[in-house]
Amino acid sequence: MTTEVAPSVSLAQLHESKPDRVTIVVLSGDLDRVMASFIIATGAAAMGMHVTMFFTFWGLNAIRRKGAASAARDWLRRTFGLLNKGGAGRLPLSRFHFGGLGTRMMHRVMKQNRMPGVPELLQTAQDLGVQFIACTTTMGLMGITKDTLIDGVDQLAGVSTYLAEAKQGRVNLFI
Repeated sequence: MTTEVAPSVSLAQLHESKPDRVTIVVLSGDLDRVMASFIIATGAAAMGMHVTMFFTFWGLNAIRRKGAASAARDWLRRTFGLLNKGGAGRLPLSRFHFGGLGTRMMHRVMKQNRMPGVPELLQTAQDLGVQFIACTTTMGLMGITKDTLIDGVDQLAGVSTYLAEAKQGRVNLFI
């Protein structure tokens, strides 16, 4: 014997039993890891959870404007910026990148299966109200300025801001 449960009842039960705040530290700039971060973030936000994504180190590449140059004054960080241009559509795979061939193959397979890419997932996250925080310490280290980030980054802040958010959440992920 099966019992049918209305989706609204099931969702209400889920809200009562699950945490309502999620934080995700996006450390990696790899396509597959960033995509997983956004899939989790959009899923949680769609379930009504408050989601905060904290972008640091290579994860900042996901929220950088495509091809944005570093504004650093010293040659070392400028060179670093040239090698690390960022942009949600330019992220490499963590494995099997093969000089870009593996990443292109992955994009093709994703398109064939109608799976959204990182830029689409990023837009969905913003539409669902996911909060984006860019790590100021890493921005200074890598010569990244606010002007090189996409529109819609809610806050530029350090680890103490992230920890204050994480303290309120029961789900805290590091990707």
